[in-house]
Amino acid sequence: MLACVDNPERGRVYTIDFESSEFTALYAVTGQPIFATVSISYVPGEVCVEQMSLKRYLGSFRDEKVFYEGAVNKIVDDFVAACDPLSLDVTGDFTVRGGIETRVSVAYDREDEV
Repeated sequence: MLACVDNPERGRVYTIDFESSEFTALYAVTGQPIFATVSISYVPGEVCVEQMSLKRYLGSFRDEKVFYEGAVNKIVDDFVAACDPLSLDVTGDFTVRGGIETRVSVAYDREDEV
């Protein structure tokens, strides 16, 4: 579901940052809605993610039952599969639930995968 476009600055190392405060899903145990701000920071390789496809992709979680950790790891896995970035950091900053703040961060580096 994530679409990519050719990187217009191939050969240059730079970072692209996205932040979406509209992430919603359903908590896997209770089915109650969960909300998060998802931050994505990546160094593109040959392609860059197309921004509207990223918005639609994040919106596709709305009716999915997930754990916080699973949601953030799935975003990383799907982003890597679609765009093959040089590096990627994704953080889900979930709203307070039961008096506990939860932040899940996952890092990916292509060099570590070889």
